[in-house]
Amino acid sequence: MTRIQIIAVAASVSLLLFVIDMIRRRKLLEKYALLWILGGAGLLVLSAWPGVLDRVAPIVGISYPPAVLFLGGLFLLILLVLHFSLAVSKLSEQNRTLAQRFALRDGKRDE
Repeated sequence: MTRIQIIAVAASVSLLLFVIDMIRRRKLLEKYALLWILGGAGLLVLSAWPGVLDRVAPIVGISYPPAVLFLGGLFLLILLVLHFSLAVSKLSEQNRTLAQRFALRDGKRDE
Protein backbone atom coordinates (compact mmCIF):
# COMPACT_ATOMS: atom_id res chain seq x y z
CA MET A 1 0.00 0.00 0.00
CA THR A 2 1.45 3.35 -1.02
CA ARG A 3 1.68 6.40 1.22
CA ILE A 4 -1.14 8.20 -0.61
CA GLN A 5 -3.39 5.14 -0.19
CA ILE A 6 -2.68 5.07 3.54
CA ILE A 7 -3.51 8.77 3.82
CA ALA A 8 -6.69 8.31 1.78
CA VAL A 9 -7.83 5.34 3.87
CA ALA A 10 -7.07 7.25 7.08
CA ALA A 11 -9.05 10.26 5.82
CA SER A 12 -12.01 8.07 4.83
CA VAL A 13 -12.03 6.28 8.19
CA SER A 14 -11.74 9.65 9.95
CA LEU A 15 -14.76 10.95 8.03
CA LEU A 16 -16.81 7.89 8.97
CA LEU A 17 -15.79 8.14 12.63
CA PHE A 18 -16.58 11.86 12.67
CA VAL A 19 -20.07 11.28 11.25
CA ILE A 20 -20.72 8.47 13.73
CA ASP A 21 -19.52 10.69 16.59
CA MET A 22 -21.82 13.50 15.45
CA ILE A 23 -24.74 11.07 15.46
CA ARG A 24 -23.78 9.79 18.90
CA ARG A 25 -23.67 13.34 20.32
CA ARG A 26 -27.05 14.12 18.70
CA LYS A 27 -25.62 16.88 16.51
CA LEU A 28 -26.54 15.07 13.29
CA LEU A 29 -29.79 13.19 12.76
CA GLU A 30 -29.62 9.65 11.43
CA LYS A 31 -31.73 10.47 8.39
CA TYR A 32 -29.19 13.10 7.30
CA ALA A 33 -26.18 10.98 8.21
CA LEU A 34 -27.08 8.11 5.88
CA LEU A 35 -25.81 9.90 2.77
CA TRP A 36 -22.61 10.94 4.56
CA ILE A 37 -21.98 7.38 5.72
CA LEU A 38 -22.57 6.04 2.21
CA GLY A 39 -20.22 8.67 0.78
CA GLY A 40 -17.53 7.87 3.36
CA ALA A 41 -17.88 4.15 2.71
CA GLY A 42 -17.56 4.79 -1.03
CA LEU A 43 -14.41 6.82 -0.45
CA LEU A 44 -13.02 4.06 1.76
CA VAL A 45 -13.60 1.45 -0.95
CA LEU A 46 -12.02 3.63 -3.63
CA SER A 47 -9.02 4.51 -1.48
CA ALA A 48 -8.38 0.95 -0.30
CA TRP A 49 -8.79 -0.58 -3.78
CA PRO A 50 -7.71 1.98 -6.38
CA GLY A 51 -8.11 -0.56 -9.19
CA VAL A 52 -11.89 -0.25 -8.79
CA LEU A 53 -11.83 2.99 -10.79
CA ASP A 54 -9.97 1.27 -13.63
CA ARG A 55 -12.62 -1.45 -13.79
CA VAL A 56 -15.65 0.84 -13.41
CA ALA A 57 -14.58 3.46 -15.98
CA PRO A 58 -15.05 1.27 -19.10
CA ILE A 59 -18.42 0.03 -17.80
CA VAL A 60 -19.66 3.61 -17.44
CA GLY A 61 -18.07 4.61 -20.75
CA ILE A 62 -15.42 6.96 -19.38
CA SER A 63 -11.91 6.77 -20.82
CA TYR A 64 -10.13 8.54 -17.93
CA PRO A 65 -10.65 6.49 -14.72
CA PRO A 66 -10.22 9.36 -12.19
CA ALA A 67 -13.15 11.11 -13.88
CA VAL A 68 -15.37 8.37 -12.41
CA LEU A 69 -14.45 9.71 -8.98
CA PHE A 70 -15.62 13.19 -9.94
CA LEU A 71 -18.80 11.77 -11.43
CA GLY A 72 -19.50 9.89 -8.20
CA GLY A 73 -18.80 12.99 -6.13
CA LEU A 74 -21.10 15.07 -8.31
CA PHE A 75 -23.83 12.45 -8.00
CA LEU A 76 -23.42 12.43 -4.19
CA LEU A 77 -23.62 16.23 -4.06
CA ILE A 78 -26.78 16.23 -6.17
CA LEU A 79 -28.33 13.69 -3.79
CA LEU A 80 -27.36 15.82 -0.79
CA VAL A 81 -28.82 18.99 -2.33
CA LEU A 82 -32.04 17.20 -3.23
CA HIS A 83 -32.31 15.67 0.25
CA PHE A 84 -31.75 19.00 1.98
CA SER A 85 -34.16 20.77 -0.38
CA LEU A 86 -36.85 18.30 0.59
CA ALA A 87 -36.07 18.83 4.27
CA VAL A 88 -36.23 22.63 3.93
CA SER A 89 -39.52 22.39 2.03
CA LYS A 90 -41.02 20.19 4.73
CA LEU A 91 -39.82 22.50 7.50
CA SER A 92 -41.16 25.54 5.66
CA GLU A 93 -44.60 23.94 5.36
CA GLN A 94 -44.55 22.96 9.05
CA ASN A 95 -43.54 26.51 9.99
CA ARG A 96 -46.42 27.99 7.98
CA THR A 97 -48.92 25.58 9.55
CA LEU A 98 -47.62 26.35 13.02
CA ALA A 99 -47.87 30.11 12.44
CA GLN A 100 -51.45 29.73 11.20
CA ARG A 101 -52.45 27.64 14.24
CA PHE A 102 -50.80 30.13 16.56
CA ALA A 103 -52.64 33.02 14.89
CA LEU A 104 -55.98 31.19 15.23
CA ARG A 105 -55.38 30.47 18.92
CA ASP A 106 -54.19 34.02 19.54
CA GLY A 107 -57.35 35.35 17.81
CA LYS A 108 -59.62 33.13 19.92
CA ARG A 109 -57.88 34.23 23.10
CA ASP A 110 -58.46 37.91 22.28
CA GLU A 111 -62.22 37.37 21.84
